[in-house]
Amino acid sequence: MKTLSGLDVAAARMPAEFRGKKLGILCHSSSITSDFRFITEVFDEDSGTTVGALFGPQHGLSGQTQDNMIEWESTTHPVLGIPVYSLYGEHRKPTQEMLRGLDILVVDLQDVGARLYTYIWTVKLCMEACEEAGIPLYILDRPNPIGKIQADGPVLKEEFFTFVGGASIPLCHRMTMGEMAVWIREKHIPGCDLHVIRAEGWRRNSLYGETGLPWVIPSPNMPTPQTTLVYPGTVLTEALNLSEGRGTVIPFELQGAPFINSEKLLKEMRNRKLPGCSFRIHDFIPTFHKFAGQYCRGIQIHVTDAATFRPVVTALHLYDAIIKTSPGGSLTFNPPPYEYEYRLMPFDILSGDSRMREVLEQGLPLDDEISRWDASISEFTAEFSHMALYGD
Repeated sequence: MKTLSGLDVAAARMPAEFRGKKLGILCHSSSITSDFRFITEVFDEDSGTTVGALFGPQHGLSGQTQDNMIEWESTTHPVLGIPVYSLYGEHRKPTQEMLRGLDILVVDLQDVGARLYTYIWTVKLCMEACEEAGIPLYILDRPNPIGKIQADGPVLKEEFFTFVGGASIPLCHRMTMGEMAVWIREKHIPGCDLHVIRAEGWRRNSLYGETGLPWVIPSPNMPTPQTTLVYPGTVLTEALNLSEGRGTVIPFELQGAPFINSEKLLKEMRNRKLPGCSFRIHDFIPTFHKFAGQYCRGIQIHVTDAATFRPVVTALHLYDAIIKTSPGGSLTFNPPPYEYEYRLMPFDILSGDSRMREVLEQGLPLDDEISRWDASISEFTAEFSHMALYGD
């Protein structure tokens, strides 16, 4: 059965609740139907609905801003003549003035299956604002592109909640945007009038390529569905003095730095026999970001079996291997700030707590750390099963 996104479902059968209502829409470049119509086209062409305002998350309505903490400004839509509000600038939570006159806030954002991807935390802030304004929030759900990959990584501790994580879920979580919103409502915002228009024909134990849906990059460094497979692990490199491949055409699949001994690193990683992936040497020169214009020695991660691949486990082993094979212990953890957090270590807010960093710094057994994750993931999965909107 062909997969339909929540937007496809709404386009085919416009919800009765939307009729005669003025809608605010939180969206971005990926908010398209399977025949490539942008969400504003769908609702603007329907005579029963009125679009009153647009809202955009990090990277902007069109994915125009490149990196963390690069803000964009609100504007007016050149065709519709309605406000386009930035939720990654002066405001990250909609103000009550922004919501004034709107009857419903509709959300259509493509997530990538990693807890630290900021779009769901923009949604959380929107849920808070909608609860305060007394208006319902509808999520047009989309598949998790890496639902087939098992849950992996630490479960976020509440004392590490920031804009890159605001709920206690695993780093690689297998949830859709709609399911995460349900979890957030149950745990944090019970007064939010939340509705999820489900994707149809999608089951969790699948990859994006199996959906038949077109891929439009949800952020500038998420060029292909292949990128999403490694991202929940190698995104942690953003908090290290390594290049995560920004400034190349395959970000997050490449990992490197000028100080790495790629031959020793490759041998070490192959000896660890990690499941579902292979490695090879791939040196590169980033055109921007870390080490721009410098020769980086590194490797590329190739996912060979998504069902057994563990992206966070793989990243943990990679960082440990770099420490062991690079001269002088050259791997370091970047200090704050990161994503509007000025106190906690960036690696800690990304991973979920301080323990993963401490294990790497102190050379402690990796298997003990992974077992810690697995125990907390089991507890999370048992609780989430009662809220899940889709089966395997």
